[in-house]
Amino acid sequence: MKKAMQKEPPKIEFPCQYSIRVIGNASTHFHREVIEIVKIHAPNLDETKVKVKPSGKGNFSSVFLIIEATGAEQLSRLHDDLKKHQAVKMVI
Repeated sequence: MKKAMQKEPPKIEFPCQYSIRVIGNASTHFHREVIEIVKIHAPNLDETKVKVKPSGKGNFSSVFLIIEATGAEQLSRLHDDLKKHQAVKMVI
């Protein structure tokens, strides 16, 4: 009987460009609030490259960002802070 092979997540070499998608309840301020949270952890965020896309029915909004990731701790804290926001449904 073979043991199930467990794959380790790919190792990330820092610093690197790291993409994040945040999906949440649509509102006029949602993308600004996401950007404010991200800038706490990645102050050099290029806001001109942030993409916002509404869902088909307009109930949700998706914010796509690329940050300069400096380490696993930074990413962990950033994801935790984003998930704490009341309007955020998912962080990918």
